[in-house]
Order: sequence, then C-alpha cells, then structure tokens
Amino acid sequence: MNRRTLLASAAIGLGLSMTGAAFAQDKLKVGFIYVGPIGDGGWTFQHNEGRLALEAEYGDRIETVYQESVPEGADAERVLTQMALGGADIIFTTSFGYMDATNAVAAKFPNVKFEHATGFKREHPNVATYNARFYEGRAVMGTIGGRMTKSNKIGYIGSFPIPEVIQGINASYIHAKKVNPDVTMSVVWAYTWFDPAKEADAAKALIEQGVDVILAHTDSTAPLAEAAKTPGVIGFGQASDMISYAPSPRVSSIIDNWAPYYIERVGMLLDGTWESTDAWEGIGGGEVKIGEITDAVPAEVKAEAEALAASIADGSYHPFTGPLNKQDGSAWLAEGETADDATLAGMNFYVEGITGDIPK
Repeated sequence: MNRRTLLASAAIGLGLSMTGAAFAQDKLKVGFIYVGPIGDGGWTFQHNEGRLALEAEYGDRIETVYQESVPEGADAERVLTQMALGGADIIFTTSFGYMDATNAVAAKFPNVKFEHATGFKREHPNVATYNARFYEGRAVMGTIGGRMTKSNKIGYIGSFPIPEVIQGINASYIHAKKVNPDVTMSVVWAYTWFDPAKEADAAKALIEQGVDVILAHTDSTAPLAEAAKTPGVIGFGQASDMISYAPSPRVSSIIDNWAPYYIERVGMLLDGTWESTDAWEGIGGGEVKIGEITDAVPAEVKAEAEALAASIADGSYHPFTGPLNKQDGSAWLAEGETADDATLAGMNFYVEGITGDIPK
C-alpha cells in the first residue's frame, strides 16, 4: 500500500470527505532538477519547455515542480531527497553530473521513479536513463561550418570531456572535413555547463586564433554574443533555436526536443506501464531537430545540410561511417563500417586530424 492509499484510507476511516485538497493528492507529482536557470536560452530552457508541454498534455492529472541552478554533486542529492520527501512520484534529473546522486537517492526511495538525462548508470529498478543523439545534429552543423569558413579554422567550445561532448566534437570535425579538406579544428574546454563569462572568454580565445566558425556545447547564448562582436564570424544555436537573441551571427541551430519523451514516460507511469529503460533517440525520433537555416547560408549549402539531416533521419546514413582512424592514426572503422552504440556511449578519443589532448 502506498502513501496516498494510506492517507485516503485514514480519511475514510475518520469519516472525512475526500474532496478539495484531498483529491489534489491524487495528482501525479512530477519533479525536475535543472543544472542551469530556466532562462539560459539553451539546455535548461529546453528541458523546461518539455515540462510545460507535459502540463499542457495532462492538465490536472499531474502537477510539476522544479528546482533550477542545482550544482552537480552533494547539492543535487540534497535537492533530490527533498523532492522525494515532498511527494514526487517521478523525478527527471537533467544533467550528466547528477548520475551518482540520482542512483543514491533512488536507493532510498524505491517507490519513486527517477529518470536521468545523458547518464548510463541504472543501479536500481526505479532508475531509467535517456539521452539524445546530439552528434547527429553536430554533423549537420559541421557541414555548414566547413562550407562557410573562410579562414578554414573552426572552433569548438566544450563543457566537460565526457562521451556526449566528444561525440559532438568528432562528428562536427568529420563532416566539416568531408566538405572542406583544408579545415582545422581547435577545442577550448570551459569546464562548465553554464557560465556566460567563461563561455564568452572561450569564444574570444578561439576568435583570437583566427577561428571564424564557432560551435559550442555549453548552455548560454554567450558564445554567440561574443562572436557577434567580430564581423565575419558565424555560430550556431545550442540546445535551442536561440533565434530571439539578436544581433546574432547564428546561421542555424541544434534543438533538443524533450517534450515527446517526457509526455511518453509520464503517460506510462499514469497507466502503469513504466519500466526502467535506456532511451537514445536522434533526428529520426524527433528528439534532435535542426533549426532554421538562415539566408546567410548559400542555397546549395542549405540543400546539402538538409539532405544530410534527411539521410540521418531515415537511417540511410550514420554520422560515424568509415573509413575513420583515431587521433593517433590507428584504425577505428573500416570502409562502410559504422560505429556501435557501446563505443559511442564510452567515446574517449578524438578522430584523426583533431589536434590537442582530451583532458583527463
């Protein structure tokens, strides 16, 4: 018997009317913890858009709660514990660094479901994991960047050296190089998901190296704002369209679309079919979208990018298709061979041609 059933039984036993506030307890309570502010314009903004879509879908059958700007680590465990004690039935933890905290708290609350974004640990039957194939969108952005660079120098701002980010760096470089053999890529690590000042500094450092195309795997609009200061530098929206931020050198965007997943998973909990799963969808599944390709992009480049996205969506092309070597020159994928998900999920190497080391 769960806590709500006990409360209802007690109320009936005391002859209390199950109306008003008591009925409100029958709502499914859905929690979210965010690593950044909901107004970051990128990663957290898109997760919060998913939460709002969830409310629109299920109305008064659910209530949602959230906590923004929760640091990864001990603070996350504290917030998760408070949310579980507060009656949450399912909690979405939306940053890689929440992985251990999610599993630790899940062990203490076996009747609460936990869904961890971008992680890989499912240590308990009440934990699920989910991710998006961001690298598919990066392949499209790399194609546009490779075609449009005039300096042949592309810069990439990484957050942390985890597989998700390394996948994106490699996919961007591979596809820029395919359309422009003279391209080089420089990577700067910001060591943050959301810190506009650090992100802007990273963009500035790349521009000072002669980079005229900037891609970022951080959460704010700061790299675009910094790029806008230098004529001829272009960039891309990250996690959301970022179309409302102007002036901007943005020529397209990679958009994270979490709403379908949140709606599906909460629906499963409502109808009793929720299970611990590991989900990883991309362009074909609608979790990764390509934003508007602006008029700054030549028509033939736009057509090429759209064709690439379509081939990824229908499964006829995989962004990691050989021949590909690792950075040290050793063979990775033979002609026509594609990367398996296990290798991608643990990716800890650059492909051949990218300079610099991955921080340990």
